[in-house]
Amino acid sequence: MTQKLLIVVLVLLLVGLQYRLWIGPGSLPDAWRLKEELAEHQAEIEVLHERNAQLEAEVADLKAGLEAIEERARSELGMIGESESFYRVVSPDDEEIPDGNEKKIEQDQGLEPEYKQ
Repeated sequence: MTQKLLIVVLVLLLVGLQYRLWIGPGSLPDAWRLKEELAEHQAEIEVLHERNAQLEAEVADLKAGLEAIEERARSELGMIGESESFYRVVSPDDEEIPDGNEKKIEQDQGLEPEYKQ
């Protein structure tokens, strides 16, 4: 009788431990999921470190000289130097002209502006 009781207790203990191992809180599937999340976060952190390094290099470049500032002004703001000329090439089949520029373009071409009403 005591051996049967001991076996039942040991089996119940084994079942309880297996439950915690496979299903309960802190189980193996939870640990695997946390490892995957950790790997994803580490990859994201690596990308952010690279981005920060690029931004730090850009800040250092902007602090170091005017060349970077001039390059940025040219590309983003359309800056033209004092000794430079700006040419805009417009193909004849372009029908769309931004509002307000019809008169200026016609005057540049030596034509009298036509006003539409």
